[in-house]
Amino acid sequence: MTEFWLISAPGEKTCQQTWDKMMAATTRTNNLSVNHKFSIPDLKVGTLDVLVGLSDELAKLDSFVESVVKKVAQYMADVLEDSRDKVQENLLANGVDLITYITRFQWDMAKYPIKQSLKNISEIISKQVTQIDNDLKARASAYNNLKGNLQNLERKNAGSLLTRSLADIVKKENFVLDSEYLITLLVVVPKTSYPDWQKTYETLAEMVVPRSSNLLFEDSDSGLFSVTLFRKAIDDFKHKARENKFTVRDFQYNEEEMKADKEEMTRLSTDKKKQFVSGGSKGEVSQSPSDLKQCSHVFFASCILLLSLPLELHSDLVRNGPLVRWLKVNFSEAFIAWIHIKALRVFVESVLRYGLPVNFQAMLLQPNKKTMKKLREVLNDLYKHLDSSAAAIMDTAMDIPGLNLSQQEYYPYVYYKIDCNLLDFKV
Repeated sequence: MTEFWLISAPGEKTCQQTWDKMMAATTRTNNLSVNHKFSIPDLKVGTLDVLVGLSDELAKLDSFVESVVKKVAQYMADVLEDSRDKVQENLLANGVDLITYITRFQWDMAKYPIKQSLKNISEIISKQVTQIDNDLKARASAYNNLKGNLQNLERKNAGSLLTRSLADIVKKENFVLDSEYLITLLVVVPKTSYPDWQKTYETLAEMVVPRSSNLLFEDSDSGLFSVTLFRKAIDDFKHKARENKFTVRDFQYNEEEMKADKEEMTRLSTDKKKQFVSGGSKGEVSQSPSDLKQCSHVFFASCILLLSLPLELHSDLVRNGPLVRWLKVNFSEAFIAWIHIKALRVFVESVLRYGLPVNFQAMLLQPNKKTMKKLREVLNDLYKHLDSSAAAIMDTAMDIPGLNLSQQEYYPYVYYKIDCNLLDFKV
């Protein structure tokens, strides 16, 4: 992805002249950047006091919205896991890639009516993105809990014989059931100790049934043996088994519980699969309220299925499922809100810097990475007349009350960076 510089300069005789002068300085001879006009509508100005206060509020809101945009993007990458190379194609704004959206930015009059005050518009955006952030936190918590539980189940079903579930290994005929006196125990024996087990198990305690031991299952390290003995000898047998490095597993065969668990898992898997693959064809991202509601309803089902899908089905289904659809919709909403915040900040700062009546040209520069320093020098030379004191102390710490500017960000012209590198990894 890439980085943009959103700047503004006061209109000369016309705003077009401001644009032409900047283009001549940055592109005609040195190709320092790719430039686009950035369209900002005629917003309500309000009073100077309101603008100064709003400048600080917008700076905080900008940071918050950017953090939410990055969280949604990173969460999508976490959910897609092995399909991370597909993340960028899912990070769209209004159905187009982020660079296209930024370079062709048009104010959304329906979401953010320009008849509203600047303060009201910022509050609309704040409420909208706060809701997305709260929803994401709830979903992330639920998803992480489900992921942890499923990972625990996987470990139980695939780990060592010392810890894994035995329900899918043993059968009813392996046990003496419904006996008042006899009980069948399951013992994990290291493979290197098989001969010792066969020689000693009958004498580890009194009342062990001779020749009652059978090998039921083995993995790379150990074997699971059954042995039948009288109930009153259990404690003595366990003690002697530990001394000989044999591990008695705490397991009771209950056919009804095991059957109920399997039926419940089958039912859940079937239900979740139906909900997961329903709705939405590949590549379509609707942003209607009904879609948002639908995504919310099937979120938990999606989480469970996502984590239990076979790897070969994971990539295709997850990219079309309601979980990722929710993330797509809300990433788009948050990103659009973020760019509108940038537009608001440019408008407010331009009015504070250049005065009334409103007369400035907003411009979007996509710098050449190798010539960023040179571009900054060219812009400073071009606009140093706008604030001679700022131009003279560019390398000195500076903080103008009310404008929320630091020495890294303050230039003679209005400037804000838009960094589209939203992920912690390279895709």
